[in-house]
Amino acid sequence: MPVSAAASAREILVRLHDVMASRAPAQAKLNQVVQIIGEAIGSEVCSIYLLREGVLELFATRGLAEEAVHVTKLALGEGLVGTIAEDVEVLNLDEAASHPDFAYKPETGEDRFHSFAGVPIIRRERAVGVLAVQHSEPRRYADVEIEALQTVAMVLSELIANAGLIDAAGAAGARPQMTASVRLGGQKLVDGMGSGFAVYHQPRIVIEHTVAEDIDAERRRVYAAFDKMREQIDRMAREAEFGVAGEHVEVIETYKMFAYDEGWARRINEAIDSGLTAEAAIERVQQRTRQRMRQIDDPLLADRMHDLEDLSNRLLRIVSGQMGTAAQLGLRQDTILIARNLGPAELLEYDRRRLKGVILEEGSLTAHVIIVARAMGVPVLGRVSDVRRQIAEGDQLLLDVTEGSVLVRPTSAMEEAFEAKLALRQKRRAAFAALRDVPPVTKDGHRVTLMVNAGLRDDAAALDTTGADGIGLFRTEFQFLVSATLPQRERQQRLYRDVMEAAGDRPVVFRTIDIGGDKALPYLNTPAGDEENPAMGWRALRLALERDGLMKAQARALIEAGAGRTLHVMFPMVSEAWEFDEAKALFEAQRAWLGARGRRLPIEVRYGAMLEVPALAEQLDLILPNVDFLSIGTNDLTQFLFAADRANPKLAERYDWLSPSILRFLRRVVEPARAAGVRVGVCGEMGGRPLEAMALIGLGLDRLSITPAAVGPVKAMIRSLDRAAITAEMARLLANPVRDMRGALGAWAATNGVELA
Repeated sequence: MPVSAAASAREILVRLHDVMASRAPAQAKLNQVVQIIGEAIGSEVCSIYLLREGVLELFATRGLAEEAVHVTKLALGEGLVGTIAEDVEVLNLDEAASHPDFAYKPETGEDRFHSFAGVPIIRRERAVGVLAVQHSEPRRYADVEIEALQTVAMVLSELIANAGLIDAAGAAGARPQMTASVRLGGQKLVDGMGSGFAVYHQPRIVIEHTVAEDIDAERRRVYAAFDKMREQIDRMAREAEFGVAGEHVEVIETYKMFAYDEGWARRINEAIDSGLTAEAAIERVQQRTRQRMRQIDDPLLADRMHDLEDLSNRLLRIVSGQMGTAAQLGLRQDTILIARNLGPAELLEYDRRRLKGVILEEGSLTAHVIIVARAMGVPVLGRVSDVRRQIAEGDQLLLDVTEGSVLVRPTSAMEEAFEAKLALRQKRRAAFAALRDVPPVTKDGHRVTLMVNAGLRDDAAALDTTGADGIGLFRTEFQFLVSATLPQRERQQRLYRDVMEAAGDRPVVFRTIDIGGDKALPYLNTPAGDEENPAMGWRALRLALERDGLMKAQARALIEAGAGRTLHVMFPMVSEAWEFDEAKALFEAQRAWLGARGRRLPIEVRYGAMLEVPALAEQLDLILPNVDFLSIGTNDLTQFLFAADRANPKLAERYDWLSPSILRFLRRVVEPARAAGVRVGVCGEMGGRPLEAMALIGLGLDRLSITPAAVGPVKAMIRSLDRAAITAEMARLLANPVRDMRGALGAWAATNGVELA
């Protein structure tokens, strides 16, 4: 007879608690468990299968043939039981034999039973067994019965763990053996190699006690945790409204909606009523959420369910008192960090000496944490699926983003091959480092200016280590992205002054703040959450001209920091000439205002524009007379030209920087700029790749701002290159382009002895 919801589930747990507390052997306990469950829900059969050495073994049964215990075994994916374990899903069938995965085991004597229901026994998000019930009459088990089975399965996971019956080496859906090596692929986000041990950004909360001793006490713990969590979310919401009226950003609204959702709180309380501890109740509801997520096809709704998953993790950490991240606990050895996603501030909390790489379950090329990681020199591999089921805390990892993969638990042969490749890479880096004091001059005597991109105070040190000519792009928004509140003008000024002092007599080009769109700030309400295409939305100079208070504060900070020096200022995402004129006028007004008050001023302010929006190329005749320099941002320019989102891995691989469309467009910009006497350079990733940099030099570009790690390889290429020869070759290729421009340029480089490391 069906159970009557939580009260009956609690009765089962009370009886199970007595079993768990007894000193009986594990097998005797499991034998008692199947009797209790079968009697409680009026089922003729109740069986427990446990995963042992990669197969599911019948460990205890009520109703099947006793001689089948420890004899009947099913592989993962075999039969109904194997399917439940492999998919970590519930099955509820009124006629078991009609299911396509049904597998008959004659030794069990189960041929007279029709109905079947089974739930996975889950430990640390992995199925370690299956709890199944059967009945001779065809019928579907009621929802409350399935709920009771799932609650009991959670308690069973604790029982079998304490009894040492969990076979970690054969966890379902993961690895057949914990010692087996596996290679996982992903998206290349920040190039590089690194080896270390797996550390999760948010260490897993292991629930050790599932059965409540005092239900009222557990309920009070959950209420207190909800109050604390809601306070945190409310504080986040208040910070998101800084300086403006209006609604909160979408993600905060979603968090608030779930945090105050009475239905979610009620389900957790119902789980406590069934006899679970607060931690187990939250995890029980979270398991149900995960099962729903697997069935959702609507990506928007799936994202909302991910938000609830994140909030459940937060609540679980509060109630268990385990709020720290791995950064706060400290890294003890060389580490490969694993996270679903990271913010830039979270990444900067880690010890750079220990952090050898990052693996993200999600992540994209446009996320600002990737820019920070690139600046830190930390390799990042993104979109690695099934991470938590494939990698355990403490596993040895060999991360090779160049290959787009990570080796988990490598063999000694794999380690040797990796170390050999890493040694070769380091040898090349040493050879490039030896070029630090050698100028980047082509074989025919043409000097190329090589500068570095930066965004952090410590990045200025790269000037000395690489021998670069200066900082061609200092991303001022980094200070805003890693701060919990809007940085005050004095704090901005201090950063800019420190960077210029570290650079000495080498120029630093400060790009004004590029926020909005895909770089939303938690404390500044921007419309990014409502934009379908945030990369092409209300961001960068567009936003800064509207929020002119923000830009005026930055202008004063830059002007005062540059006192007695030449200050270089560059405006991002200029679409039309009037936008540049308006931004320059704003800066000049602030310079005049400071001068009128007797403040020391820069000797000179040189103003430049970033050409990232193709429309600006149609107004070069209007903007060139007013700018001191142009810098082409090839990252955004490429996606705007091709209408291709760089965050989409399919499109990221499809459109090449060496496409005739890109190269011809760049030539259209370079030639009139040169005629007008305006220096033009490239500050995107394109310039940091030797083959692409060779093509750019062939187009007449002689100013590149690239990542510090790229300076050595690009300098080596320049010193092996004849500029006149590549100029002629580029003119020939662009007159009659071939489909594979990359292949053609690579072949030309090989024939002409150009070094492309």
